[in-house]
Amino acid sequence: MEDDGFVLDSIVTVIDCENFKGYEDTSYTAKMQAQYTDVILLNKHEQVSEQDLDRVIDHVNDLNTDTPKVKSDLHGVSPDLVFGLDTQLFSVAYNKTHSLDEMVFDPKHQENEVDLIQVIQHVHEAASSSSLSKDQLVAFLQTMPKEDIYRIKGFIRLGDSSRLHILNHAFGRHTLTEVEHEETLEEAKDVQVKITVMGQDLRMYFEKVKNGLLQGGQGEAKIIPAHRHDH
Repeated sequence: MEDDGFVLDSIVTVIDCENFKGYEDTSYTAKMQAQYTDVILLNKHEQVSEQDLDRVIDHVNDLNTDTPKVKSDLHGVSPDLVFGLDTQLFSVAYNKTHSLDEMVFDPKHQENEVDLIQVIQHVHEAASSSSLSKDQLVAFLQTMPKEDIYRIKGFIRLGDSSRLHILNHAFGRHTLTEVEHEETLEEAKDVQVKITVMGQDLRMYFEKVKNGLLQGGQGEAKIIPAHRHDH
């Protein structure tokens, strides 16, 4: 189907926490299916007790302990989390429909069920040596464990030419798209790095992300903890 423009992006499994009891399946087939999913969404978690939710998670962990498990509230989850290729980011490579901040930084981050790290570096703040090379970026991405690092997305300049690229990294896979639209390039002319990292327990990765993306140059990096919903 790739010839028709379709590609396999990511595989999402949705768990109905309210009606999960009685449908548990720990067979070999179920485990194999669970191993091939990129993210597990815990739906209707707010409608069950903490104890019942723990039981659901225990059963899911019997099938797959490594895949990220994210609570989905009444508003759902951000499409940025479950779709590896952010459509807004992709479109801005060729046309102009949104501001850079809208596409990279979630304005509703306070509602997130995941931790965020935001990294910003302007061109004049970058280390004097050179921009991050593609090989260096790929090597950095390979150190990001997919069980904790769900998404890395945004804009980054690469190579000696310092061309602006869109980075989309999802559950261990990534794409790089060079920005071609002139208006976007003009708006981003001072952007060296503008990246958001999404995941869990990101405090332990903060320095690694900061150093890996800023490469010894100046810039701003901050962590925004996940918003935890009470039952």
